[in-house]
Amino acid sequence: MGTLTPAVEDYLKTIFLLCTRGEEVTTGSLAREMSVSSPSVSAMVKRLAEGELVERGRTLTLTDRGEREALRIVRRHRLLETFLVSVLEMSWDEVHEEADQLEHALSTRLEERIDAALGHPTHDPHGDPIPSADGQHDESWAQPLSAAPRGCRFEIQRVSDRRSDALRYLGERGLRPGVVVDVEEFEPYGGPRWVRIDGERVALAPMLAGLVHGRVVS
Repeated sequence: MGTLTPAVEDYLKTIFLLCTRGEEVTTGSLAREMSVSSPSVSAMVKRLAEGELVERGRTLTLTDRGEREALRIVRRHRLLETFLVSVLEMSWDEVHEEADQLEHALSTRLEERIDAALGHPTHDPHGDPIPSADGQHDESWAQPLSAAPRGCRFEIQRVSDRRSDALRYLGERGLRPGVVVDVEEFEPYGGPRWVRIDGERVALAPMLAGLVHGRVVS
């Protein structure tokens, strides 16, 4: 497989992200994640396997080449998100879809210019690590706020950008990478998690608390 099409790049990026979130990559999970039909996924997976970009077994895994290509597009996506927030002052809940469109058209030369203009950032506005130009990368996720013990102080390192409405809600309440919150209590039976940030008490549904990742600092 020579030059990759935008559709191929989208599949490689999605497989990479599912794998690094610890989720099994199957035809069904890809179809759900990408909102496409299972027959469409099956046809693309066959194409990716023939191009030696994925290996098929019980689950799908990226080959070495497939992972390199996935990291390349993930790098461009996260650099673009950083550029859109830092330079164009877009909201962090708006940039994911824009970067999805722009990442396929970005040349290597423009990618390098953006990286240099931004001062070679290591993380995007959501705290996601930006792969280096030489392919070195660690995509590991810290523990979610939903698993933090009551009474601790929790430093936010990363916020999932899978849902723009959730990002908007969290951002409006100040829950962003670098912020430290006090974990006060969890309501039982699926009730909210209560945290305090800058003196304000905030209730987070379990789903929202699961999107916020970081570390206990005290």
